[in-house]
Amino acid sequence: MKLHIKLSEHRMTKTEFARITGIRRSTTGAYCNDTFKHISKEHLDIMCRTLNCDITDIIEYIKD
Repeated sequence: MKLHIKLSEHRMTKTEFARITGIRRSTTGAYCNDTFKHISKEHLDIMCRTLNCDITDIIEYIKD
């Protein structure tokens, strides 16, 4: 996941992002650190709307 890159581009901290989006700070941290187990469609939608980007700007498929 490339959420940490998008946050950096927007000069936004994880805490600010969590406050704006309503996504818990610990969940935001897990997304930024690639330690999450799953991600909801709702969170992806919120991320894209908040950061004004496409889903491919946030996630990428890496073949095993």
